Amino acid sequence: MSTTVTVALAVGALVVLTAAVALRLSDRLGLPALLLYLALGVGLGESGLGIQFEDVDLTQTLGVAALLVILAEGGLTTRWSDVRRAVGPGLTLATVGVLVSVSATAAVAVWLLGFTWANALLLGAVVSSTDAAAVFATLRRLPLPRRMAASLEMESGLNDAPVILLVLVLSERLAGGETAPWWITAVEVVGELAGGSVIGVAVGFGGAWLLRRVALPLAGFYPLATLALCVLAFASADLVHTSGFVAVYLAGLVLGNAPLPHRAATIGFAEGMATLAQIGLFVLLGLLASPSRLLDVVPEALVIGLALLLVARPLSVVASLVWFRVPWPQQAFISWAGLRGAVPIVLATFPIAAAVPGATRVFDIVFVLVVVFTVVQGGSLPAVARSLRIATPITPRDIDVESAPLDELGAELMQLTVPPGSRLHGVYLPELRLPEDAAVVLVVRDGKPFVPDRDTRLMRGDQALLVSARGSRAEAERRLRAVSRAGRLATWRGETGRPTEVD
Repeated sequence: MSTTVTVALAVGALVVLTAAVALRLSDRLGLPALLLYLALGVGLGESGLGIQFEDVDLTQTLGVAALLVILAEGGLTTRWSDVRRAVGPGLTLATVGVLVSVSATAAVAVWLLGFTWANALLLGAVVSSTDAAAVFATLRRLPLPRRMAASLEMESGLNDAPVILLVLVLSERLAGGETAPWWITAVEVVGELAGGSVIGVAVGFGGAWLLRRVALPLAGFYPLATLALCVLAFASADLVHTSGFVAVYLAGLVLGNAPLPHRAATIGFAEGMATLAQIGLFVLLGLLASPSRLLDVVPEALVIGLALLLVARPLSVVASLVWFRVPWPQQAFISWAGLRGAVPIVLATFPIAAAVPGATRVFDIVFVLVVVFTVVQGGSLPAVARSLRIATPITPRDIDVESAPLDELGAELMQLTVPPGSRLHGVYLPELRLPEDAAVVLVVRDGKPFVPDRDTRLMRGDQALLVSARGSRAEAERRLRAVSRAGRLATWRGETGRPTEVD
């Protein structure tokens, strides 16, 4: 093996380990981790250790790959029970909201900074997309109303696709390429989004059906296969000229809400891969930045950032959510929580790769804007939620059931843990009323396993193994959820064990 490859592997390993430590440090300091990753990249670059990196095409390619993994993880970890009432607001924010935000930001750039309309629209498009990684990581640590948080998550998962298409069209036009009339472009964009949605949902359902019926030789293959299905959704959609980013998010959403084998391991693997993708992406973007140029665009970045935060984002939120009776305090929070991160910086590389005049200036403005306003917005979200009085108490989660197929027996092996707030506590096993072909076969209490009998009660903190026929697994899980929520009289209280909707 050559010395160059060995050195590259060593540097890569050190970067990942340093970034892992930085993640812990960011939690203690209350700073978004992406800033530390960007700083690490800048420190390795031309103004730090002196690594010269100017390959925009490679950055764009790796950036798209990283966004693919991040969106897949976002879909896999999103609960349909949380987002189904947020589909309307989320979709409107990702479409109507994007158009309003682009227009308002462009108008400010023309009026105050002297941009041409074409360049101003390009800049507005680049900065209009909220960042999935930043939104998922930040909001899931805050006790927020689920419909509101889910609207933001849906927006960040879906708005990349229309924004990328808009940036590509504007970049081609500014680079002097031939472009179709605007109405044909609009029809193509709608068609690509719709086609990507169909392919993503189809791959998700098809993949879930396949994984439930095929017993893979190693448990570790299930996380790999699940992520591979998300990548397949992206590639399939892109090959037929539809939106791969919509496809990968929706495929992840379907797979993440299906009763897959080894679901907990799959989610953990996806979260780890997404974190690794974020580290690599932010470090790479930091390497690409040139600190000597950034100081020159600080005033412009602040003007565009303030226009986006105080004008464009509020207008886009009001225009999108006025139809859904979202309370004004929640609209104010959604407006403030439109976090920017890696996505705008990656999008800023598209005009550079297309040789658009003035594209480097756009990249520098976006880089500074993301750094400054991530600190302002990300660090203030808990205080904003408290001041608007929208923070909600954290309620106990439903039980999580982990499953593995027993292929030769045509059965499913399930594992559950009785959470602290569960009403499974004190329930006798016969009172669970599981299907006839399902049974609790082992209970682990205080680290000691035993085989239960009819007189065994479940207790908080218990871990239990259940075996059921494959066709009864869904019914057994619904019954466990119902008793966990409403106790032994769940049926009498109208509790079915289906996912609940939380505001």
